Amino acid sequence: MAEVATFATSDQLLVVIDPVARRADAESVRIAKDVLSAGAATKVCLPEGPEEFARVLARRGSRRPVVVGDDRALLRAVSLLYRQRELAGCALSMVPVGGALSLAGALGVPTGAVAAARAVLDGVVRRMDLLVDDSDGVVLGALRIPSLPLREAPPVGATAVWSSSGSDSGSGHASWLRTCQSLVRTLVPARPSREPLAGLPRPGPARLRVEVDGVTLVDLDQPVEGVSVTPGVSGFAEVEVRPVSVGAEASPLYARGRTVTVSGADFRYRADAVVGGPVRTRTWVVREGAWGLTLPVR
Repeated sequence: MAEVATFATSDQLLVVIDPVARRADAESVRIAKDVLSAGAATKVCLPEGPEEFARVLARRGSRRPVVVGDDRALLRAVSLLYRQRELAGCALSMVPVGGALSLAGALGVPTGAVAAARAVLDGVVRRMDLLVDDSDGVVLGALRIPSLPLREAPPVGATAVWSSSGSDSGSGHASWLRTCQSLVRTLVPARPSREPLAGLPRPGPARLRVEVDGVTLVDLDQPVEGVSVTPGVSGFAEVEVRPVSVGAEASPLYARGRTVTVSGADFRYRADAVVGGPVRTRTWVVREGAWGLTLPVR
């Protein structure tokens, strides 16, 4: 996290309330609105979906955007502003409301509605490093590449339904089962998960080449259990590779650099709360002090 900080201005706020937050905790949303409205001129927007969320943010004018929502809402806002090339000149504020708030807490945002709203009004904007990949994806907190699954897992947010009778009998039954599974996935609400879904086998080792600033940290001949990359300080990323142990426990490998490239067989990765891939190669670059977030005064 960059240490450069400036005091936030609170006279004009655009309060964007994510629909997930409204459904998850309407009382916290109401409290946040009351505190913010009492301390600054606010315009409250209630987008119903991602497209409207993007449209509201693009039409913010001179107002400082305040995201009321969970980690995914914050990530969505940062991603949109980055792709519009407006992130450098637009400091964000956040009032965490919802179920997935680990990223907000790790970044230093108070997780209580009152404390977070007061930080929006009285806090300072701190510039933070950002990981950006070669498809314009962003990472605020942590990038994790899990081991290669032995069997394809549903994306995060989906709920899998498995037949209790073993293998399918006949193509007609298989088609009917796939249709039911697809329908259930659309009806069951998304839920973040940090662990493999129940019913799925544990992942096996992956063979990946990890390069940091052009230097190979681990190559395809060394199976790994996982890779993690996090924005560090002063424009460097912290990289950890956990090799598969054979006999004695293998020690993790560490490196720091500005560019990280991972390649190998098709792999998925988790960037904050979003799962990406499968891809065969992806490069992440650190953008120093690329975005600003309003945090309490230390």
